[in-house]
Amino acid sequence: MRKLSIIGMPMDLGQMRRGVDMGPSAIRYAGVNERLKVLFDEIEDLGDIQVGRPEVRVDPESNLRNLDLVAEKSALLAKEVDKIVSSGSFPLILGGDHSIAIGTLAGVSKHYKNLGVIWYDAHGDLNTSETSPSGNIHGMPLAASLGIGHELLTNIAGYSPKAKPENVVIIGARSLDEGEKILIKKLGIKVFTMHEIDRLGMATVIEQTIAYLKERTDGVHLSLDLDGLDPTDAPGVGTPVPGGISYRESHLAMEMLEEADIITSAEFVEVNPILDERNKTAIAAVALMGSLFGEKLL
Repeated sequence: MRKLSIIGMPMDLGQMRRGVDMGPSAIRYAGVNERLKVLFDEIEDLGDIQVGRPEVRVDPESNLRNLDLVAEKSALLAKEVDKIVSSGSFPLILGGDHSIAIGTLAGVSKHYKNLGVIWYDAHGDLNTSETSPSGNIHGMPLAASLGIGHELLTNIAGYSPKAKPENVVIIGARSLDEGEKILIKKLGIKVFTMHEIDRLGMATVIEQTIAYLKERTDGVHLSLDLDGLDPTDAPGVGTPVPGGISYRESHLAMEMLEEADIITSAEFVEVNPILDERNKTAIAAVALMGSLFGEKLL
């Protein structure tokens, strides 16, 4: 029996632009439940984690924005995701800014010995308080999940790390800070930048990603930031970077991942309806989910 559990994480605490907390609502409005219910035997929407409207706080020691709050809310998400995986259901998390991945991975990873992570994103999200130009935690979730950064973020759910560098593949990178570049080289993280996607083609990139992860992991989490797509296809994101992955290339990527049957959990993040055009980005997110879960043209 194929079962899907959807949970919203309407959190905007990891960055400064308001509106991304409405991402889960925008994705639901775009018809996620209706689109996916025909692809599963059972689908349940568990609603949203309650985040509230807390005031922005900057931690005086680390200079990280909303550190305590992000840690607190990430722990709540981790518990819910843990329950979903334990029940045998596929967890689909709707964001929210990309800091939500800290909680998602904390809830997922304990169920696998070698969890793989596909980070589909224009950014590496590998900053720490020492390397971050902004202090925004949505630029740190992959580092935190690798056990690098502030202990309040790395130790969500009481263990660290959630993933190993050799089990991570970043796809679509085109905006990396200097500290992230150093960390990528130091840890040997596999990265397909836009240069590789342009040069090799998306089909080859995904083929290589699947082959790389299949031999070393027992499950794969997909963390898809809508700013991985080009802003012409996904304008409703907080940190758009021109020259991104096309809508059609992204569909191909999702279709190939579905055929390989390696994805065991997923999140779609950074949908900001305030910055969007007629809910275009949320609609794109739902369409990509359709492809990821086996929707076919014929």
